Amino acid sequence: MKALVLVDIQNDFTPAAPGKPEGALAVPGGLEVIDIANRLMGEHDLVVATQDWHPADHGSFASRHAAKRIGDVVKLGGFDQVLWPDHCVQNTAGAEFCASLDRSGIHQIVRKGTDPGIDSYSGFFDNGRRKATGLADLLRDRGVTDVAVMGLATDYCVKFTALDAADLGFTTSLIVEGCRGVDLQPGDCDRAIEAMREAGVRIAAG
Repeated sequence: MKALVLVDIQNDFTPAAPGKPEGALAVPGGLEVIDIANRLMGEHDLVVATQDWHPADHGSFASRHAAKRIGDVVKLGGFDQVLWPDHCVQNTAGAEFCASLDRSGIHQIVRKGTDPGIDSYSGFFDNGRRKATGLADLLRDRGVTDVAVMGLATDYCVKFTALDAADLGFTTSLIVEGCRGVDLQPGDCDRAIEAMREAGVRIAAG
């Protein structure tokens, strides 16, 4: 059984469009993945969308750290944490899925990043792997063996979701055409794809 995992295709991760303001942490070209997601939904037995769902006081927000700026690195939950603008705050428009994403094709939503004391890039765990989101159990309960991953952003949440899927024993593919990255440091996306390849993730065009 094949599952498609759509990672964080949310307003705050996508650029401005007619009727849509710029996302707080917009990924360049982020809106381009939506048509690909909508096309691929019907080719998979199960479609799961992850949703970044931060409390307003989340520790990954630069606004929570005096004298720190977006892009600085601090310790959060015992791990290095890049500081981001406030984004995907629970029950705000920025946290909602993009309007053009076909919600009718999504079978299950998994929320992550809900603990203010640690971030959750992966759709499976927080960054310390202390708590699971329930995604692995959901996939196993449905008999899923193959997982295709796409969405935003290549070098963060997509990367760690795919790495965890492979580590958990799922046959995992990255749909490259359905991903866009932040590239905070030039080459981050290329390095992320190579790390996924080395971990056994199949790099697929679509």
